[in-house]
Amino acid sequence: MTSTSHPSDRLAAWSFAHFTTTNDYEMVSRPPVVDGVVGPTIIRNGKELVNFASINFLDLGQRLSLTDEFAEAARTYGLTTGGSRMTQGVCRPHQALEESIARQTGKERAITFATGMLANVGFVHAMSHSARFDSTLQVHNRDTVFVLDRDSHWSIWKAVEGLGYGRSVHAFRHNDVADLARVLKKVRSEKIVVIIESVYSADGSMAPVGELLDECDRHGAISMVDDANGFMLYGPGHRPFAAEYAAIRERADFVMVSLSKAVGLEGGALAGPAHAIDAFEVLSGTSMFTAAIQPPTAHVAERTIEALASDPSIVDDYLTRADRLRDDMHRLGVPTTPVSSYVLSVPIGDDDAALTMREWFVEDGYLVPVFCYPAVPRGQALLRLIPHAGHTEEQIDGFLRTLTGYLRRLSP
Repeated sequence: MTSTSHPSDRLAAWSFAHFTTTNDYEMVSRPPVVDGVVGPTIIRNGKELVNFASINFLDLGQRLSLTDEFAEAARTYGLTTGGSRMTQGVCRPHQALEESIARQTGKERAITFATGMLANVGFVHAMSHSARFDSTLQVHNRDTVFVLDRDSHWSIWKAVEGLGYGRSVHAFRHNDVADLARVLKKVRSEKIVVIIESVYSADGSMAPVGELLDECDRHGAISMVDDANGFMLYGPGHRPFAAEYAAIRERADFVMVSLSKAVGLEGGALAGPAHAIDAFEVLSGTSMFTAAIQPPTAHVAERTIEALASDPSIVDDYLTRADRLRDDMHRLGVPTTPVSSYVLSVPIGDDDAALTMREWFVEDGYLVPVFCYPAVPRGQALLRLIPHAGHTEEQIDGFLRTLTGYLRRLSP
């Protein structure tokens, strides 16, 4: 018999209505509507705010006139690939982009995905998948064990979710080399994959990559570095973390990169040994069974990467601005997490206080992200600031005055 009840009644057991109506978290309410181009400012619900939330912080789409490049590529290649690369072939802009990413990461080959999250999920699936296509074409990797930094991105934790924590999945304390060694000593498998990040998005911390890779070498583990937040920002010897990025380039087995941070677009990629990346075309699942990056986006991403590589001043100037903001905050007595990346995190502690500050900022004309549970442990809320290359001195000075005023209001 056909049910005549309302969908809301049939969904009552899932408690969605209760979840969305009994909390004060903006993330589970209907988000504000954004108009216009997102840059150093953003218009939300008709109000212009100075924007410290944008991950497109270099603003290259505007600075390099990439809109015209996108339009020309759309006329040349169309707006969509129109089908899987396994059935039609690889779109020319994707091939050029993958070759560029392989060069920049120092790996043999790269494969692109529609998002960085799909790259991470695809990596885990490929490294742990078993399949038999015929008597000769088969792979058996169900015995893979993954060892993750506890602060790894949600996409990694989601990817390993069904593999069995404590059996095929283990974790070590954030950026703790000794704890990784402890975990690896008790893992019994010929197939171990250690996954770390370069720059962690919540606190801006940089992993001790060389030491972590040393432990991988000691225990015969494969390494994968999620470089979503550092790709094309760090690496040259005159910039911070030069040693860490030399280790990533020369010693990490696999690297994941995001195209939504420094590159300022959408998409992700995995780079590594050619034979493995070739296999990922099929075994990742997130390549052949879903849409790819739009061809004009892939074209513009490749052009952007080459522009960043050929003109270091773009990133150098940005990192100098981020350092200056951190120095100004310290001079004013504003604490930040003890790292020197472009991600500036201000510890607040109390979740309610941090959420209150977020609303104060909006009222006063600033968009400042708050990380509280579940993004960070309860009672460890923080403000996560990403300075924008287009911020004016007036905007920065106004923000600093506003922030210090809030901290005085909240101090006992």
